[in-house]
Amino acid sequence: MKKLPARAYKFALPIGTSFFMTFLVSGVATYRVLGWDERMIVNWMASWMISWVIAAPTMYFAMPMVRRVLDRFIDHG
Repeated sequence: MKKLPARAYKFALPIGTSFFMTFLVSGVATYRVLGWDERMIVNWMASWMISWVIAAPTMYFAMPMVRRVLDRFIDHG
């Protein structure tokens, strides 16, 4: 399988992270409101897609700022 070039990492990391985090968080939130039934699955997927569209670009721009702040507090050895 052909791999992506290293320069794609700065895009792939926020996209992948936001994909999984919004998937989990929207699932938990939707389950807590609606319980577990067919309606919950449909609403979960809709809220996940909306969340991801907002989260992916937010993470892309926020990650460098968060990384700079954390670098002040973490010793990288």
